[in-house]
Amino acid sequence: MKTTRPSHERVDVLGVNISAVNIPTAVDVISNFIEDDERTYVTITSVHGVVESLHDETLRQIHNDSGMSTPDGMPLVWACKSVGLTSTDRTYGPDLMLALCEESAKNGWTNYLYGAGPGVADELGRRLAGTYPGFKVVGTHSPPFRPLTEEEDEALVNEINALNPDIVWVGLSTPKQEWWMHEHLHRINARVMIGVGAAFDFHSGNTKQAPYWMQRSGLEWFFRLVTEPKRLWRRYLLGHPQFVWGIAKERPKIARPN
Repeated sequence: MKTTRPSHERVDVLGVNISAVNIPTAVDVISNFIEDDERTYVTITSVHGVVESLHDETLRQIHNDSGMSTPDGMPLVWACKSVGLTSTDRTYGPDLMLALCEESAKNGWTNYLYGAGPGVADELGRRLAGTYPGFKVVGTHSPPFRPLTEEEDEALVNEINALNPDIVWVGLSTPKQEWWMHEHLHRINARVMIGVGAAFDFHSGNTKQAPYWMQRSGLEWFFRLVTEPKRLWRRYLLGHPQFVWGIAKERPKIARPN
């Protein structure tokens, strides 16, 4: 039986419709996706995702076609609050993942972990199962650092569908994970796919997270830049000024329904 899904407004931030949610609301929305057998995907959207979407109209539409696009960074929270949606709070991928893993354990939902480097998804599954008794991991896969061949992709899809998970967690980083979820939406039979990026590395113990005060003050980008400068310098030193300049020219507004 279909249930009444908690509603959430979206805010147009430079063309990307950000869901004005917080962790409890996002958990409720995703719970209803699963109960309703919705077959959708959730993007955890950061400033980086918005900036990438400025240069890629299809990526922007992928975000806007999602079941939910949560505000992953404080600038997006501030954007939502600036139009009066004051209950919005940071709905950070790693935090949302833990909240949903607890809910998953309570409800008996099954989970598939796709992404990160060799062995990371396996270690993540062990840690989550140890932290949340009853948490069920039905499969994991760490893809190579190259596009899958058609044969490899078909085998992966068949494996996931045979395991029939409620949630497929995708840890490929932005924008790869958004493209992957969009391309597999009508091929994979999971109730919901959720792109959580670096959460795989954080919760497996592979990478250190920024201190909480930096996360809440909008400075997590600086912590990540210092710890991974070669990989992230372009994202933060070139991307963030584009975001600030864009917001100065085009203020956030309530998004029109798709």
